[in-house]
Amino acid sequence: MYLVVVLGNLLIILAISSDSHLHTPMYFFLSNLSLADIGFISTTVPKMLKNIQTHSRAISYVGCLTQMSLFIIFKKKNLTIISEFHLCGFSDDPDLQPILFGLFLSMYLVTVLGNLLVMLAVISDSHLHTPMYFFLSNLSLADICFISTTVPKMLTDIQTHSRVISYVGCLTQMSLFVIFACMDDLLLTVMAYDRFMAISHPLHYPVIMNFHLCGFLVLVSLLFALFESQLHILIALEFTSFTEVEISNFFCDPTQVLSLSCYNNFSGNMIKYFIGAIYGFLPVLGILLSYYEIVSSILKIPSLSGKYKAFSACGSHLSVVCLFYGTGIGAYLGSAVSSSPKKDVVSSVIYSVVTPMLNPFIYSLRNKDIKNALRRLHNRTV
Repeated sequence: MYLVVVLGNLLIILAISSDSHLHTPMYFFLSNLSLADIGFISTTVPKMLKNIQTHSRAISYVGCLTQMSLFIIFKKKNLTIISEFHLCGFSDDPDLQPILFGLFLSMYLVTVLGNLLVMLAVISDSHLHTPMYFFLSNLSLADICFISTTVPKMLTDIQTHSRVISYVGCLTQMSLFVIFACMDDLLLTVMAYDRFMAISHPLHYPVIMNFHLCGFLVLVSLLFALFESQLHILIALEFTSFTEVEISNFFCDPTQVLSLSCYNNFSGNMIKYFIGAIYGFLPVLGILLSYYEIVSSILKIPSLSGKYKAFSACGSHLSVVCLFYGTGIGAYLGSAVSSSPKKDVVSSVIYSVVTPMLNPFIYSLRNKDIKNALRRLHNRTV
């Protein structure tokens, strides 16, 4: 087998080198592949043949590291450097495609319209020019951008019956997805801090939560989101070759894109854990600490009506936090426990499509100020 491999690949190299008709890029790469295959098999088989002849299975420490190094070098040459990925769709049934297209188009339009109405109500009504609604309008903008990174591409794929996305397009989609998911994450944390200040320190609230601080907190959230996105891109750019080209989701999910690579070392894993701790654990910890202080302050209020009013002030935010983190954690824990592509797709839909769609409904249905602002906006336009 070793002689056949070496002889066959040498003949290919010789044929390409000697024939001017084969002096083309395709055959140039083929000759290099044949040379790599000779080097690849030569890192293992000669040593194995020697061991069989000498009845010995020993290899020195230096010899083992050398063999491992050469094996990795030639194996990487045989990996495919790809220019596109294939996304996993919901179903191959042609009868379901129009239904899926109509369903997700409706959800996308409802999400965009709902969040635009919230933003318009906050901007047009002077009663809502407060820190809480300033953060809410930024959250609505982030939700519109969040769902726009995935659903339009999915709708295009359904219409064109194509699931291909370019390498650059995949990295761009992954980067934007990380930015706006992180913005949602951090804005919910900032809103929790705002509710804590409003309930626990009501007298100092107008002074502390001024316009400059609110703008600064949103700007810092954006900068942290951009930084996280760049970390993901830097990790992805380390991957010059991939072992697979199919992503088991309808978009370039960062965790699945990075798992396709053959790159897997200690430093890479440490960076991923660091990102998870900074952008996952710390915001959740901040929200929990804020609500611990909020609950402690509410319990000190003597009247029952006062307790109810204070708690209702943060009821909408708490509902959105539970929805966002509940679906997000459920999606990623589900993908870690189960390797079913269909379950991963369903979890991602709940996390990245359903949650942004429900946020404006939660705030409009549970918030009298938003409902009154929308009513006044409607009366002015009629």
